[in-house]
Amino acid sequence: MITFEILTIFPRIFDGFLKESLIKKAIEKKLIKIRIWNLRDFTEDKHKKVDDRVYGGGKGMVFKIEPIFKALRKLTRFEIKKNGIKLKDKKTKIILFSPRGKLFDQKKAFELSKLKKIVLICGRYEGVDQRVEKYLADLCLSIGPYDLMGGELPAMIVIETVSRLIKGVVGKEDFLKERLLGKKFWEYPQYTRPAVFQPKKGISWLVPKVLLSGDHRKIEEWRKKYGKEIGN
Repeated sequence: MITFEILTIFPRIFDGFLKESLIKKAIEKKLIKIRIWNLRDFTEDKHKKVDDRVYGGGKGMVFKIEPIFKALRKLTRFEIKKNGIKLKDKKTKIILFSPRGKLFDQKKAFELSKLKKIVLICGRYEGVDQRVEKYLADLCLSIGPYDLMGGELPAMIVIETVSRLIKGVVGKEDFLKERLLGKKFWEYPQYTRPAVFQPKKGISWLVPKVLLSGDHRKIEEWRKKYGKEIGN
């Protein structure tokens, strides 16, 4: 079982995500565990303030390091070193989301699926104090070359991508064989019935003839031509 620990200031964003589809079933079958932590609970002032103004001037507010450090101290075991914390459990990783981070891909998902605990830090506003990335996080990840309002959506993407690699989460393992082995696999266009769809009179949208031919060699060639290789 992998435990996902999520640090956020908007816990309710995850309500629907946790209560639907395969993620809900995976939780019920105890294949994964997901815990949501409100970062404001790790503050000490009466206003539960998690952010402050940027040193040197600039727009917006930045998450402070103190509440994040306190949360990590509750959720993980580590030693404090001059160059950062050292986790005592090698199968635990702390991930921070940032547009500047390394692009998350299938290879990284496969690596993360071998862990026991993943802590996901969801920033907001203008970002997070750089010392979190420098001294606390093991990985800084991005889900694409664009900026979001926060790290909650990236956290859901990582959870879903990693969870579907865990045996039993997706019913038909044959569909995930290459993914489970961490190998490259092909994603290609797929069609189903009807072979001819007419959105209006005189217009027909067709399934490619080769897919209806029954010629498996030609079908495989077509899939290689129009598909895309994904993975390592």
